[in-house]
Amino acid sequence: MADAVPDPRRWKALALLCSAFFMVVLDIAIVNVALPKIGVDLNMTQESTSWIIIAYSLTFGGFLLLGGRAADLLGRRRVFMFGTALFGIASLTCALATSQTMIVSARAFQGLGAAVITPSALSIVSTTFTEGAERNKALGIWGAVGGSGAAVGVLMGGILTKFFGWSAIFYVNVPVAIVVLFLVRRIVNESRVETTERRYDLPGAVTVTGALVALVYAISRAPHNGWGSAKTITWFALSALLLGAFVLIESRVKQPLAPLSFFKIRTIAAANIVGFLLGASMFGSFFMLTYYMQGVLQYSALQAGLAFLATAGTAVFAAGAAQALVTKIGPRFVMAFGLACVGLGQLWYARLPVEGHYTLDLMPAFIATGVGIAFGFVPVSIVGLAGILSKDAGLASGLVNTTQQIGGAVGTAIVTTAATSKVPDIFSGHATAAQAVTGAHAAFSVGIVLAALGAVAAIAFVRNDDLETAPEAEAVPALA
Repeated sequence: MADAVPDPRRWKALALLCSAFFMVVLDIAIVNVALPKIGVDLNMTQESTSWIIIAYSLTFGGFLLLGGRAADLLGRRRVFMFGTALFGIASLTCALATSQTMIVSARAFQGLGAAVITPSALSIVSTTFTEGAERNKALGIWGAVGGSGAAVGVLMGGILTKFFGWSAIFYVNVPVAIVVLFLVRRIVNESRVETTERRYDLPGAVTVTGALVALVYAISRAPHNGWGSAKTITWFALSALLLGAFVLIESRVKQPLAPLSFFKIRTIAAANIVGFLLGASMFGSFFMLTYYMQGVLQYSALQAGLAFLATAGTAVFAAGAAQALVTKIGPRFVMAFGLACVGLGQLWYARLPVEGHYTLDLMPAFIATGVGIAFGFVPVSIVGLAGILSKDAGLASGLVNTTQQIGGAVGTAIVTTAATSKVPDIFSGHATAAQAVTGAHAAFSVGIVLAALGAVAAIAFVRNDDLETAPEAEAVPALA
């Protein structure tokens, strides 16, 4: 097939898609510093406020694969628009919430919208740009947006909560969603898998989504229920049972949701292993840093948010260098260097004192983490989509995002468990500052291990010629 003429609007499309993706990633972390105020206004207990985060992560992580496959079959732009509309409506509902049930339910629908937006947008990016240096640059920008979004989320959460109240962290999504919906038909072409027979593999979708939801739920609640409790073991067993059923179904149906041979592709396996460990080390540290700054240093929501500006700004500026290096020397050592920088940041956090100072005790690690985010997420995004056929772009996009989100849930659960194992009362409000720091040090020590495993995985599983030897992706017909 002759090479398709590049879409002259592709960079405008990238900017629009990244805006929607940034909105989604932002909401993973933006509520962290606002939780105390939300809890007071809606009469929620400290434990029940955690459901505001859990509800989002459950549906986000659980429906990513289904969202990616739906984009491939139903039309990527159409599915993206549906997800954006759903996300905007759910955000407005969150802002207007007057009860615990209302805000938790709305957050669940926000997560569902995010699970639809993310893989459909990334698959549009991967099929709009020609594989090679140009697509690497586009995916580098995408990776920078994703990597810095969590840090910017904490920053914006602090600013908006301080000056406009907690509802503002949800209201801000509404105009973004409206603008994206208004512009998307003008600058983004429709594309889908062209097939004479469309089967959606509903049993496969139900079992894999159920398995992921059960897994995320088990991990999210394990610090509260106990890793060895009957509840936790039951949920893990249910996840394993559903995952086994999914594998059995996929091996027998004519048009599977996720062909098992797809997971044997070297680039996909490598990117998702590293992405999982990167998400685990990074998101867990953000949670503990927010706790340290507000619980130990007594930072306000605004101060805690502004503190993360060093990480967010560094990630944005480092992304260009990361993308250029991936194109020049390959992804292997770029990825390993990124994980090493994240680990270095964790090592620095593990020595934080009770009376810490921002410039001396936090900023150096924030900058190292920002570099690590850019040099980690950018090559993961590029390798995870290298050589993928257009018909599988949504699935590959959903998978690479799923592993990062599941990794984030796993990492957060593990580091909080490490903290509570060292200091049982650390999150109860009764721990002294010295005890809180001791628990935080244990948590960051786990983060060091996770980042180190990610660096080792990058060296072991990623090859510099992966981008060169991957089969060339086929052109995607643009439907006006």
